[in-house]
Amino acid sequence: MRLNLRRRRRARAAEVGFTGGNELELLRGGDELFPRMQAAIRHAHSDIWLATYIFHSDATALALADALIAADRRGVRVRLVIDGFGSNGSLRELRERFAGSGVALAVFRPMDRWWRWLQPGQLRRLHQKLCVVDGAVAFVGGINVIDDRLDLHHGPSELPRLDFAVALRGSLVELVGQSVRAIWSRAWLGRDFDDALLDYVPLRRRLGLWFSQVWRGPQRLPEPVMPMAPVCAAFVLRDNLRRRRTIEHAYADAIANARGSVDILCPYFYPGQRIRQALRSAADRGVRVRLLLQGKLDYRLAGWAAEALYAELIGHGVEIYEYTPAFLHAKVAVVDGIWATVGSSNIDPLSLLLNLEANVVVHDAAFATQLAREVDAAIAVSQRVGESGGKGLRAMLRRAVVAWFAYVFLRVAGAAGRY
Repeated sequence: MRLNLRRRRRARAAEVGFTGGNELELLRGGDELFPRMQAAIRHAHSDIWLATYIFHSDATALALADALIAADRRGVRVRLVIDGFGSNGSLRELRERFAGSGVALAVFRPMDRWWRWLQPGQLRRLHQKLCVVDGAVAFVGGINVIDDRLDLHHGPSELPRLDFAVALRGSLVELVGQSVRAIWSRAWLGRDFDDALLDYVPLRRRLGLWFSQVWRGPQRLPEPVMPMAPVCAAFVLRDNLRRRRTIEHAYADAIANARGSVDILCPYFYPGQRIRQALRSAADRGVRVRLLLQGKLDYRLAGWAAEALYAELIGHGVEIYEYTPAFLHAKVAVVDGIWATVGSSNIDPLSLLLNLEANVVVHDAAFATQLAREVDAAIAVSQRVGESGGKGLRAMLRRAVVAWFAYVFLRVAGAAGRY
C-alpha cells in the first residue's frame, strides 16, 4: 500500500508539478541571455518557437531577428508570437524585416484598429518570455527582446536593467514547447487555420501534455517528491482557463512555509491579500523577509502602488529596499535557500489576475544559492526604506488612489473575486 501511494505521488508530481532530470543555468540580463539564444538558434536543425511581450527594433533585437531569418533560410521552422501592445511600436519594422522569409510572425491581440482599445479583453496581455529550440533547450524568464540599456519610455541608460532568465534542458522543455505552440496557434488561427492544426496532430501526442498541464491542472503545485535529480523544477503558468492563480499560490505557499528567509525582487509590487498576509505572518514569526523594489521608477503609478504597502509591511518587520543603480525588471524570489523562482510574473494584479505569465519554480539548494548571491549583491547597492516610509497624509491619499484605480481596472478587465 505504501509503495503504491509513493508511486501515485511521484506520478502526480511528474504530471502537474515538479519533475527531476532538469539542468538549469541562471542568466543575468540580455548580455548573458541573447548570446546563448543566438548560439542555440545558429545550431537549430528542426524548429524554433519564441514568445515575448516586447520584441523591439533596436540593434540587439534585430540581431536576434536576423538569426531567426538565417535559421529559416537553412530549413528550420521558425514560429514567433509577440504581444500586440508591448511590441506595437516595432511591429511594422518587424514585419518588413521578416517579409520574404518563412518566419511566421503572429501577433497576440493586435492593437491595429482604434476600436480594439475599447475592448476590455485587450487588458489581458501576453507577458511570457519563452523560447524553445529543437525541443532540446528552453529559455524562460523576464527578459524582453530589447537592449538592456534601452528603456522604451526613458531612452538609453549607462547601466543595464537588472533582470534574469534561465536556460533549461531536461524534462520540462517539452512542456515549455507545448505552451509556446499553444499561444502561437491561438494568435495565428485567424490567419491560417490549417497550418496551425499541423502542430496538433496527432492530438493525443501533441495536445495531451498541454491539456493535462494547463486545462486540467490544479491551482497549486504538489510538494516535490524526492529524489528528483539532478534538478527538481516545475514550469508554472498563469492563464485565463484553469490556472488563474497558480503563480500567486506558488508564491504564497512558499512564503507561508518559510522558516528562515524570504527574498523577493519585483519591479511592480502590489500583492493581494493572501500574499500580504503571508509576508506579514512570516516576518512575525521571525523569518527575515526582504523585498527589493524599484528605486528608479519607469511608471510613477507603479511606484505609488508599492509605496502604499510600505507602512503595513515595515510595521511587521519586513525589510524593504529600493534598487537605484538602474531600472529593476527582475521577477525572482528565493526562500530558505532551497526554493527559488525566475519568470515573467510580477506580484501585482496585472500579472496575477490578467496577463499570460510563465515562471520556473526550482527546488534545489545549488540553484537557490546562486540566485541568492545575485539578490545579496543587488541589495548591497540599494537603499533601505526607513520606518517612516509610507506614512503621512500624502501616503494615505496615494493608497486611496491606487486602491481605487486597481479596483476599477480589474472590473473593466473582467477579473472576478477579491484581490
